[in-house]
Amino acid sequence: MTPLISFIKADINNSDSTVVYDFNMDVNKGDIVYIVGKVGTGKTSIIRTIIAENRLKKGIGKVCGFDLSTIREKEVPLLRRKLGIVFQDFQLLMDRTVEDNLDFVLRSTGWKDREAIAKRISEVLDAVGMGTKIHKMPHQLSGGEQQRIAIARALLNEPEVIIADEPTGNLDNETADGILTLLQTINREKETAIVMVTHNRNIFEKYPGRVFVCKDESCKESLNDEVIDLALTI
Repeated sequence: MTPLISFIKADINNSDSTVVYDFNMDVNKGDIVYIVGKVGTGKTSIIRTIIAENRLKKGIGKVCGFDLSTIREKEVPLLRRKLGIVFQDFQLLMDRTVEDNLDFVLRSTGWKDREAIAKRISEVLDAVGMGTKIHKMPHQLSGGEQQRIAIARALLNEPEVIIADEPTGNLDNETADGILTLLQTINREKETAIVMVTHNRNIFEKYPGRVFVCKDESCKESLNDEVIDLALTI
């Protein structure tokens, strides 16, 4: 099986400085992978490299068939169509309805048929339990509802991988639990791989997956609870 994401001896950069050296990681269909560590240890820089926002200058990095070291600017949108990206701060367009937010994404990624667009929007909203919110404005929704809409947006193009950067960071515990249950359901039913940045140990204890620990300019998979504890100690 060819990994959906593969890094071999890759240096991860933030602007012009290297924040993680010799990064190795494979993510396969159906995997749940957590990237954990203190602030400033390179977690988000890894995410930005995966989505080709940060250029890979050293080592091997491949995501959904694209080579991160040689990818051209015009290919980046093609790569991102294969990824569903969920942010901590939702990043919805606040001046448009839920429907118009999702319509904008589909049209931006090449969809043209009005009926097909309407059908897909209905499908993803139903999948995240937000079918009745289609005509709401984002400010009329709770934080948890906005994050469900953000997940619906991430599902529009049937991604192979969902990339989630602290997706529950702005949510209370009960709401966060609902979001994580939803992501786990998507993972289980669709075998969509999930790569999630988090600093919350409760998340990967309750929803088990592989854990990569960022610490001291490295990021390595760890099965050692003491190593994870040390990495998350502030």
